[in-house]
Amino acid sequence: MRRLESGEDKKSRGRELIILGLVMIGFMFVMYSRYQDPETLTPDAIESIHRIAYGFYIVLIAAFGAIGFGLYRYHGEKVRAAKKDLFTIIAVITWNKKSRKIAVSTFIGYGIFFSLASGTLVYQPEISFSEHYGAEIPSGFVAPCCGDLGYMPQVIIYLTDSVGLNIIPINFVLQITVSYLVALNAAIAVSAYNISKKGRGFSTIGAITGLFIACPTCAGTFFSIFVGTASGIGLSVFLTQMQTFFIAISIPVLLVTPFLMAKKLQNSDGSCDITLTK
Repeated sequence: MRRLESGEDKKSRGRELIILGLVMIGFMFVMYSRYQDPETLTPDAIESIHRIAYGFYIVLIAAFGAIGFGLYRYHGEKVRAAKKDLFTIIAVITWNKKSRKIAVSTFIGYGIFFSLASGTLVYQPEISFSEHYGAEIPSGFVAPCCGDLGYMPQVIIYLTDSVGLNIIPINFVLQITVSYLVALNAAIAVSAYNISKKGRGFSTIGAITGLFIACPTCAGTFFSIFVGTASGIGLSVFLTQMQTFFIAISIPVLLVTPFLMAKKLQNSDGSCDITLTK
């Protein structure tokens, strides 16, 4: 009983860390938006906002650290508890070395793609940052004001004369969130596909669905590549402008899909005949 209570307590702390991280992110976004009125800016105020901007990113990174550690703890506790709910099935089929490799590589690869698609990672070989913007290479600075909720403070970093970073808070949060969900979907989909080949009766089409819905930033890129006409390029530009909308729609889909795939792997008694390997 003592061991069970200890496990439940750990799981509870994992959930608490996740909730704490989410609350911290929401609080920082709302709090920082209060300092975005250009009419109230004075030299002293700008200096103070600069310090707050640095604190904003420190807290934001700490919040994601809390969420990440909370997810890891909650995930592991679900595996050890070995219950029959969908959360446990998702945890079990991704709690192995192969799934972790798939998840990590997908998270990194999709994160890089998202960075390019969202303009976080900027590559402009036709432009010299030092000539056009007078930038010192390498260098960076924080732009603390002024913009809409979620778009400030921005971090501008010049890595080379043609490569730089433009970090916008809302894009940073979306990048981490969507990349994690894409990685989770990919790991589950690959595991489900492997299970389907072993005669578990899981639809192969259903198993790979997660891999195709897991690219909410691809629409504009695909249209511009495959259509290749003036109308296609115009449509691509429109889709790029609607990117945030596509991502907002994709997040609920990415959240629901793991449970749909886990449901397909669930036996009638709620169990799941999956061998847990390290």
